[in-house]
Amino acid sequence: MTRIPAVRVELGERSYDVLAGEGAADALLDHVASTDAGRIAVVAAGNVFDIHGEAVIAGLDRRGKRSTVHRLPPGEQGKSLPVVGGIIDEILSEDFERRDLVLGLGGGAATDVAGFVASLLLRGVRWVVLPTSLLGQVDAAVGGKTGVNVRRGKNLVGTFHQPRAVGCDTGFLATLPAREFRAGMAEVVKTAWIGDPSLFEALERDPPKDASHPRLPETIRRCIAVKADIVSQDEREAGRRASLNFGHTLGHAIETESGMSYLHGECVSLGMVAALHISVETGRCEASLLERLLALLEDLGLPVRDPSLDTDAILARTRADKKRREGGDRYQLTRGLGFVSVARDLPAGAPRAAIEFLRR
Repeated sequence: MTRIPAVRVELGERSYDVLAGEGAADALLDHVASTDAGRIAVVAAGNVFDIHGEAVIAGLDRRGKRSTVHRLPPGEQGKSLPVVGGIIDEILSEDFERRDLVLGLGGGAATDVAGFVASLLLRGVRWVVLPTSLLGQVDAAVGGKTGVNVRRGKNLVGTFHQPRAVGCDTGFLATLPAREFRAGMAEVVKTAWIGDPSLFEALERDPPKDASHPRLPETIRRCIAVKADIVSQDEREAGRRASLNFGHTLGHAIETESGMSYLHGECVSLGMVAALHISVETGRCEASLLERLLALLEDLGLPVRDPSLDTDAILARTRADKKRREGGDRYQLTRGLGFVSVARDLPAGAPRAAIEFLRR
């Protein structure tokens, strides 16, 4: 089998490896070949399948695994209940059995859908995932969160369903559009802030701006290690895992209100700036930290301001966010690098002031 550096997600009998590096796709297909699955249902973003799908299907064929292909609309368009229902009908029409396996191929949206499909098929079947975007490799494909969007907001319908293995092949990133790469770097910055301060400092010195950066594979593995550690301690977001939502409360609201015209990572960038603004204004951290975050995000080409934001509409969207508890908003705020915690009962007007800061 192909030997690729791996990060272990420790969940007892459901533990699994996240393989990260050049050649991880072949290593993951070796894992698939070692299972007793008779049929592999490949659930893939259609645009990604056009680039990488032929090689994946050929790899399964060489390993003696039959496969069917189920294509999704690109990006967030595929994250809907009607699309999921259609994919499930397709898979079941191929005499799919409980011992068979789903393989997700694509960015974060496609892997969210593939995992959701696997969690519903025959009351739950095994799945593996090949994330092809930077955002997918450092965040979406690790940890077992699956889901789709509905009219009221992003990811409001979903499940926790852990994969059996993840293959983060850095070779896939060479085909990623520049805007998608930049959006993925927002999740890298977020992960470094919450769990690896020395990585954040390394990003400040020399941030990867494309897939050719020599330290990108190491950067991805360090992000995976942070998330694996958090998920191993708190699989279902009862405590520490909520820190992974840093920048997401307002970020998701902006994403939904924009009609998904913003990429997810771009909204995380704006949401982190808002979270730092609230943290500074409520006395949790120094203003210099906000300046450092702004400088890094701007260096990476990520949005930190948008004068067109509708403050009232975005605040209304936060009321539908899945992270609300007991009728109150839950913001992930920070005391500094490596320190993120849930804040409730914020001073009146703090979120509004943060959005107005983004509008300047």
